Amino acid sequence: MVSNHHKNRFSYLALSVGVLGVGVGIIVGLLAGIQPLLLAVALVGVATVISFFTSFEQTVLGLLILRSSLDPFSSQQIPAAFAIGVDILTLLYVTVLLLTRRKVYTDGFWWFFAGWIALQSLWVILLPLGGLGMDGSYLPNSMREWIRLFSWLMVYLLVMQLKDTIRPQKVISCLFWALVIPLTVATLQLFVPSILPPIFVGATEEIAAPITEVSRIRGTLGLANTFSSFLILFILLTWWKLGQVRQRFPWIVLLGSLVFFLVNTKSLFALIMMVIAVLVIITPQMSVVNLLGGVILLASFLGLFASSEMGQERLGSIADTPLLNPHIDISRAILLSNGDNNSFNWRLAQWTYLLQAWQQYPILGYGLFTSSVLTVLHNYAHNEYVRALAEQGIVGLIAFLVFLGAQIWHLLKLFHQAPEGSDQQRLCLALLAMLLAMMFGMITENIWGHTTLFMYWWTLIAVAGWNWDELQSSSAHSMPSAAVSHLTNH
Repeated sequence: MVSNHHKNRFSYLALSVGVLGVGVGIIVGLLAGIQPLLLAVALVGVATVISFFTSFEQTVLGLLILRSSLDPFSSQQIPAAFAIGVDILTLLYVTVLLLTRRKVYTDGFWWFFAGWIALQSLWVILLPLGGLGMDGSYLPNSMREWIRLFSWLMVYLLVMQLKDTIRPQKVISCLFWALVIPLTVATLQLFVPSILPPIFVGATEEIAAPITEVSRIRGTLGLANTFSSFLILFILLTWWKLGQVRQRFPWIVLLGSLVFFLVNTKSLFALIMMVIAVLVIITPQMSVVNLLGGVILLASFLGLFASSEMGQERLGSIADTPLLNPHIDISRAILLSNGDNNSFNWRLAQWTYLLQAWQQYPILGYGLFTSSVLTVLHNYAHNEYVRALAEQGIVGLIAFLVFLGAQIWHLLKLFHQAPEGSDQQRLCLALLAMLLAMMFGMITENIWGHTTLFMYWWTLIAVAGWNWDELQSSSAHSMPSAAVSHLTNH
């Protein structure tokens, strides 16, 4: 059993290191002429550090819940500051664990993830050295992109430190609180947008359309497509929750509400993702009930989507693309994209330009986060496979596909290792459904840039790999804190 002296030593050292780290950051910021808003954020950071080392579990869960509400403040760099703050807190906490000889929890996939992140730094290093298609002037953008990816790794590591201190079911249940503010804002955007501040109203999407972006709800996630992928993840988590609760009615209401909001994002790619996800969910345990539930869910979503003016317009626009119209080839689609407001033709044009640019630097590409400057359209790739090929060449595309494949393998391994019909197995199935849906969605959307989605994604991947033995977890959770500390250290 851990002595009180050892525990006090850990707490004192943790607070000292944490406050010192944030204090240095504040001083540096002040010397650099920091703005009052950022100074306020820094002061909040000090309070967060204190809470982080005194109420670790509650603070980590609170930070995860908070992340879904930050995207509207991107112009103030709040999400970026949040990500960097989480990175620093995680590294400080792990440092304290190592200094006090306490166990740092990781798993095999985390180390693979860390290796993949390290590989991504190759493109950051080669950029200023002239080894890629762009020069060193694009280094800041590439560095920001690498830090964004690195923050996902830190979230995974941070959540792993909750292992054996809190039940996995409780972690996932707490994540549902992340829906409160986004859904509240989405409701106001849908029914009374006039009372919202301009920061929540938004403008038109990056591709002009007959119906503006104001008619598409985004909650607090910036764009409708970003909000839609976030909603699909929580629809699958709600399905998971329905399998473990006795009072199902509130969760059925939540499921219906999420589908309603998803329809009002007017995102066509979300329809395809939902079809893929539902098929994956119902296939392993095919039954009349599962099949009927899947059909009802998809029929409700498709019916609501097709009943709206914009939904009909987006479905009808497919007929004016090479996909369904044999009289329109890719060349004509590119010409039409200049003025037909058809997002499909626009995407074909963007992909064509990116592939033409890639041919100039086929092996290593141009560098992280450079696709938006490689074409005359000056926009994101809207296809993650083409983006990886253009930005990182053949090497980067292979690394990207291997990374996606490794996630599938990891989840399949956990699925087969979990007890039949257990909460853990059902979570792995829900995550597999989401991953395969995302991989299809990546054909036409910038899902890799949905930062908020991936913050929750890596949280769930980390939790899925814990020991879900319910009796053991419940027993450990009910032990005195000293006994739990003893188990953690051994």
